[in-house]
Amino acid sequence: MMVGKDVSNISVKVPKDAYDTGKHTPTFSAYLTAIVRDSTGRVINVHRQRSHSPTANFMGLLLPASYYVNGSNSYTITSVTDSTYGYSPAVSYTAPGIIYPYGNTVAYTTFSTIQVGSGQQSSPFNAHSLAAPIANGSGAGQLVYGSPSLPTNVTASGSSAYVVLMQEYLNQSGGTVNVTEVGIIIYLQFIAANGGGYTDFGNTLVWYDVLSSAISVPNGGSLTITYTFTVNP
Repeated sequence: MMVGKDVSNISVKVPKDAYDTGKHTPTFSAYLTAIVRDSTGRVINVHRQRSHSPTANFMGLLLPASYYVNGSNSYTITSVTDSTYGYSPAVSYTAPGIIYPYGNTVAYTTFSTIQVGSGQQSSPFNAHSLAAPIANGSGAGQLVYGSPSLPTNVTASGSSAYVVLMQEYLNQSGGTVNVTEVGIIIYLQFIAANGGGYTDFGNTLVWYDVLSSAISVPNGGSLTITYTFTVNP
C-alpha cells in the first residue's frame, strides 16, 4: 500500500475517452435581469445577476413522490401569510397532490406573480415571504404591477432549453421607488385524498433573490423583471 507523498508520484496517462468530448451532464442556470426605463421609455439601467435561491418551499414541492412514499415523510409548506400545510403526496389516484397547470378542475396551481420588495433576508432558503413587499398601487412607495408573462412551452435551441418569466411594474407613486429583493410566487391548491375536495392554500414563495445592488425606479418610469431558467446554457 502506498501512502503520503508516494501517491502523488504515480505517473498515470489519462485515456482519451476520459477527456471532455462535449457530451456534458446537463447543467442548469438561472439569471435575473432588471431593466429600468424613465418616464420617456428610455432605458437608464440594466441589471443582471445569477439567480441561485430556490426556497425550502420549492425543494419540498420538487422532491419525488418516492421520498414521501418510501419513508412515510411529509414536508411543511409555508405560505406568504404563514399558513402551513403538511405536504405528503402518494402514488395513487385517490392520494392528495397538486395539479399544474390549470385543468378541468376546481383545484389548480398556477404562476401568480414576480413580487418585488424593498428589504432583504440573509437566508433565502428559509424565506417564505419577502422582507418588505412593495404593494401593488399608485400610493407612496408602491408600484403598479403588470400582468406576469408565462410561456406556454419550453423553448429549445440547439442543445439548450429555456423558459422565461417576465413582469413589468410602473411607478406612479410620485417619487423614486427602490427595489432590493425579488421573489417568484405561485398560487397553490392541494387536492384532498379520496376526492374530498381541495385545500385553497394561496400564494407561496418558491424563489427568492436579494439584488446585488439596489435598483431605483424613477417616478413615471418602469421596471421589467425577467427570470431566465436554462438547461445546458
